[in-house]
Amino acid sequence: MRRNILITGASAGLGEEMARQFAAKGRNLALTARREDRLEALRAELTERYPGLTVVIHKLDVTDHEHVFEVFRKADAELGQLDRVIVNAGLGKGAPLGTGRFDANLQTAETNFVGALAQAEAAMELFRARNAGHLVFISSVSAVRGLPKTVTTYAATKAGVAALAEGLRLELLRKPIKVSTIFPGYIRSEMNEHVANTPLIVDTVPGVRAIVAAIEAEKATAYVPPWPWSPLARVMRYAPLPLLKRMI
Repeated sequence: MRRNILITGASAGLGEEMARQFAAKGRNLALTARREDRLEALRAELTERYPGLTVVIHKLDVTDHEHVFEVFRKADAELGQLDRVIVNAGLGKGAPLGTGRFDANLQTAETNFVGALAQAEAAMELFRARNAGHLVFISSVSAVRGLPKTVTTYAATKAGVAALAEGLRLELLRKPIKVSTIFPGYIRSEMNEHVANTPLIVDTVPGVRAIVAAIEAEKATAYVPPWPWSPLARVMRYAPLPLLKRMI
């Protein structure tokens, strides 16, 4: 069992709910995010509900790369060792290219991809030293194809994260260190709270339940929830651009 888990981006959305669901399974947690007050409230909630657990928190901006390494090493020492790291921190900002919002697209690229790279480096430093561990990347179904307008940069970063994970998984094939890539579909979270309700969006709790199940199974890749996102991802991957444009 992966007893000690670090989750980045744990102050809201998918990360916050993953913390709740893993705590319910008896896992010790290291939780990081930029909003320390939210982390403190979450730690108080979890330790009151599950007094036998250890929950440590660290304020962390994943674009502060040196701090990523410091926090991961400290959390590893605090929990005795990290058994699983979930690379979850991310942004959903974005604008059509060439419309004067390079700042938003740059921030998304730096957080979602370069930040993920820093987290992967820090986690693998720990895992390689003991030849054990489970590294989980939270990507997105948007990684399957390039997408237009406000989602262009976001989709590109999530595709980059998926490629990073696959490269590691190929390197570590049949070795003790496991690598998983999770591709969530439309799951209600703080990042997409402005999105209108659609037949495809699911609430946070059941959506994260599917994520946690895939992580616990240590699947190499998983589209979640499996229905409808597993078949839809296949359609998206091979659809001609005119059809893809009508679908989205």
